[in-house]
Amino acid sequence: MPRKRATIKEVAQATGLSPAAVSYALRGMQVSEETMERVRAAAAELGYEADPIARALASGRTGMIGVLCGSLEDLWQQSLAVGISRGLREKDRYALILDAVGDPDRERALAQQLRDQRVDGLIVQPVDPAAAFWPELCESLPVVSIGDSLEGTAGEVVFDNRRGVTLALEHLKALGHRRVAVLTPTRPSTPDRPADVHVSAEAERLGLDLEVTTAPYELAGATAAARRLLEEGRPSAVFCFSDSIAYGVYAAAAELGLSIPDDVSVMGYDDHPMSGLLTPGLTTVDWAISSIVRAAVRLAVAAVDGGPKRRRVVQQPTLRERGSIKDVS
Repeated sequence: MPRKRATIKEVAQATGLSPAAVSYALRGMQVSEETMERVRAAAAELGYEADPIARALASGRTGMIGVLCGSLEDLWQQSLAVGISRGLREKDRYALILDAVGDPDRERALAQQLRDQRVDGLIVQPVDPAAAFWPELCESLPVVSIGDSLEGTAGEVVFDNRRGVTLALEHLKALGHRRVAVLTPTRPSTPDRPADVHVSAEAERLGLDLEVTTAPYELAGATAAARRLLEEGRPSAVFCFSDSIAYGVYAAAAELGLSIPDDVSVMGYDDHPMSGLLTPGLTTVDWAISSIVRAAVRLAVAAVDGGPKRRRVVQQPTLRERGSIKDVS
């Protein structure tokens, strides 16, 4: 005969606490670390498992937080989604991960669908941060943005894209590069994304000859875009707004019999773990993904639990130098 499910009252009796205190401890709220450990140990010993349906009915919450990714074809965003999912699970929440595939219209539809499905909150890396629907959505749902700022969010982990772009372009100029191509996943429908705005302004300030071309995250598409670029009038360096796109440049160079960095230099923009395994290793801008994950999870959980509004974390980049850029000065 199956064992009867242990109740929260039994956990309370075993620990000498009130059922409310046990509930807080199991959710990691309003109690000390020592109390949380004691309660969780007792719950494990008794075989207590929270009834998700009962908890949702009692609290008005589902325990689900939407994670809306700009494009899961980008390997860095895949790592980000995995990290956030695991971080939320440690906080007794579950991630519902959706992919906007780089499409602003799909992003809007999915964000509104998540709201209508009553997720407790939303973490988003927006494709179109200037879209008009964000303020209204943020009024009805706690939203935490990653990368770019959104109007009305409960929290945001904003990349200092101006600094990141400056690091990349100043490094290329210091090594003698003057003709630089930029491969960006940004579509013509979202031309005002901060990184793309900054790269044009910084290139003009530094006196660089800049050519900006759209390329998808997906490897075959990125390779095709890079091949066209290298065949039509090869720049001395290619700056990619994603390491996933940079991998396409490596593939295109190999197809054309070109050497990196002797024939063309390549720079990325997020330091995916694969980038250090390439030959040569990819020089890139590192955004410290583990810090981003921790901050996004912390802000999302705090927002759902009624914490302070509009908390902002500015993520600073560092330059990760490897062997993919040649000194041509």
